[in-house]
Amino acid sequence: MNTPTTLVIGASPDTSRYSNMCIRELSKRKFPVKALGLRDGVIDGIEILKGRPNLEGIHTVSLYIGPGVQPQYVDYILELKPRRVIFNPGTENPEFENRLESEGN
Repeated sequence: MNTPTTLVIGASPDTSRYSNMCIRELSKRKFPVKALGLRDGVIDGIEILKGRPNLEGIHTVSLYIGPGVQPQYVDYILELKPRRVIFNPGTENPEFENRLESEGN
């Protein structure tokens, strides 16, 4: 059985950041997780990827980037075709949510 993979966007090597806590918790519970951020680093053995890596099989995208930064990721996220996108507190973006819904994500 393949466990769905989660992509955390806004990953930070800073252990006090919620994105870091999320990645560590997913990893601890043995959920497949990928990390995407701006800085090099490793979180619980998971390398923080940068740019727009070619990823497949992403079930969930968990956002830890604010609405002001999200536009540069919208097309990338849509190309991943995730089953769901989680807008964590402070990342809410009705315009992006509507676009995801209209494009079937």
